Amino acid sequence: MRRFAVVIFLTILQPVPLSAQQLATDNSILRAIWNEAINNSQLEPMAQALLDSVGPRLTGSPQMERAQAWAIERLESWGVEARLENYGTWEGWDRGPSHIDLLEPRVRSLEGGLLAWSPGTDGRPLDAGVTYVPELFTATEWEAFLETVEGKWVMLSFPQPTCRPNEQWIQSGIRESVVQMDEARRTTNQRWNQSVAVAREAEGGTTELHNALEEAGAVGIITSSWPGGSGVARIFDAENRASPTVHLSCEDYGLVYRLAMNGQDPLLRVTAEAENLGEVPVYNVIGEIPGTELPDEYVVLSAHYDSWEGSSGATDNGSGSILMLEVMRILTAVYPQPKRTILIALWNGEEQGLNGSRAFTEDHPEVVQGLQALWNQDNGTGRVVTMSAQGLVDAGGSLARWLAQVPAEVSQHIDLDVPGNPSGGGSDYASFMCWGAPGFNLSALGWNYSTHTWHSNRDTYDKLVFGDIRNNAVLTASLAYLASEDDEFTSRRQRTLIAGRDGQPGSWPTCRPAERSSPNSDR
Repeated sequence: MRRFAVVIFLTILQPVPLSAQQLATDNSILRAIWNEAINNSQLEPMAQALLDSVGPRLTGSPQMERAQAWAIERLESWGVEARLENYGTWEGWDRGPSHIDLLEPRVRSLEGGLLAWSPGTDGRPLDAGVTYVPELFTATEWEAFLETVEGKWVMLSFPQPTCRPNEQWIQSGIRESVVQMDEARRTTNQRWNQSVAVAREAEGGTTELHNALEEAGAVGIITSSWPGGSGVARIFDAENRASPTVHLSCEDYGLVYRLAMNGQDPLLRVTAEAENLGEVPVYNVIGEIPGTELPDEYVVLSAHYDSWEGSSGATDNGSGSILMLEVMRILTAVYPQPKRTILIALWNGEEQGLNGSRAFTEDHPEVVQGLQALWNQDNGTGRVVTMSAQGLVDAGGSLARWLAQVPAEVSQHIDLDVPGNPSGGGSDYASFMCWGAPGFNLSALGWNYSTHTWHSNRDTYDKLVFGDIRNNAVLTASLAYLASEDDEFTSRRQRTLIAGRDGQPGSWPTCRPAERSSPNSDR
């Protein structure tokens, strides 16, 4: 029986062969795309090299430079004309090793790290006690607290009463326990937010609050942002702070907070190396297969390449980046002389406000004007299940015509929203939509994206679902080919927006200028 069970387990783990292919018409290129995507996939080795070896790709970091050089090498190996295209500068930052340990009242190595753009401890151990923001009602109480922080780490985030995901409480908890935990979380969160709001108002803002703590002698700040999954911590940046700022996992943040709250005098040792590199040039990666008949019209493969720095950036957005690289590889193999020019764009600076793609639209009006279709993927690792015409009334016909020719094994998962609504934010397709150009987002299943991987310390290679990404490779390569070959140029006629937020008249999103240098460059 044991041997039989192992056989069953290994059978489950084996990839299911996808030999079937249901095409609406007999098209040799679409069949070749399927075969290349399914039977000669390069997704796993590309993902492993990018995510495990190169790692996270923070804008302005040496790791991003390595990642961009790696992408250029991949593209050129397939015969694609590839280049780095500068769009400005950003504050450079390089992480070294970091370690956080609890020394008192017991020894434990804690799960956490230095936030991006935070100064380190010059590589020397920094031992200090811990305090936390008490319940505050007035600015006077905040001023009194400031007098107690000298020489201490200050905890500034809400201490979760439980780090069990909500689905565990719903699945296993009795009703009274679930209600009690919901109430505890709600009331303690309200009290914490009220206290921090008092401090923020007293100082005039979040940055000013941090400055006040530093001026009062605090050695640094401890944060934790919990999205709802076991062991998961959201990772952001250090927000213009001059002293070290570290994050802890939900569980370890709660441990340190409870020790401090109960007068058990936690002592932390933080050792961290980091270097601020000043303003450094930043680039997008652009690859091009020139069109043979309509070279001034474009099909664009779009994904943001940058990531937050606390993990590998696998689902945000390594998955979309390797997808578009794989699609470019497939097209060079089966469709090397496209009718229209095909571009791949691996954007930088998306996490700072779509800066790379916004700058590209400003620098390349010819691409915006000649855009036949842009396919963007940036929401996790699942198979694409939604496509929208983004408020372009007649573009829905083009999308439906192309989607009807995609293999049914892939198209069957997709809901097409026509005419849809334009997006003024979201991801890099919005940088093109605001100009009225046909930028389409390929919206995928979440796979607990919001609660487990997005901007978190758990966004790692093992979270990728390669069967779903292969599905997306067939879809995206097929759509790129069909859009390139279409005799019709995609219509840009926009829908009338009946109503916007709160019942106010709607409007088409406007294009916000790209930030081409870091707002922190003066610190």
